[in-house]
Order: sequence, then C-alpha cells, then structure tokens
Amino acid sequence: MSAHTRESVLGLIREHLADELDVDAGQILESTRFKEDLEADSLDLYTLVQELEDTYAIAMSDEQAARILTVGAAIDFVLAHAESPDAGR
Repeated sequence: MSAHTRESVLGLIREHLADELDVDAGQILESTRFKEDLEADSLDLYTLVQELEDTYAIAMSDEQAARILTVGAAIDFVLAHAESPDAGR
C-alpha cells in the first residue's frame, strides 16, 4: 500500500464537504476556512472528523478539532497522525 498523500486527503475532504454542504468541490482549497468560507456548523465539522477518523484510523480530540480551522490544517493533522497505512501496527 502507498502512503497517504496531501492530494488523497484533500480529495476525501472535498468530496465530503461538497456533499454535506452542497458546494463545488473545486472551490475547496487548502486555505479554505470551514466556518468563515464554507459556513460549516459544528455538526458538519463533527461528521467530517468522524469520516477522517474512520478512513485514516486516527483519533482527534474535541480540543484538537477545535484548533483545525482550515482544510490544509485538517490535511496536516491527518498526515501527521496516519503517516502510513500500517502506522501503529
């Protein structure tokens, strides 16, 4: 298996947010802010965190999630905590 890439994580986030928030996935960039730019509410962010946790086998506390304000920050978190598909085994 190959390691997770920024592009693959961005793709998952784009797909999730485009579906949940009814926005154009192409407009979701790493600099996109969840609340200010996408008007995501706490439930939207909760479902995104759940998908990231399930997909990448990571855990994100409420405090950590509250500090992730942009798509790029979410990607950084995923890549730091799921460095490879076999991490932690």
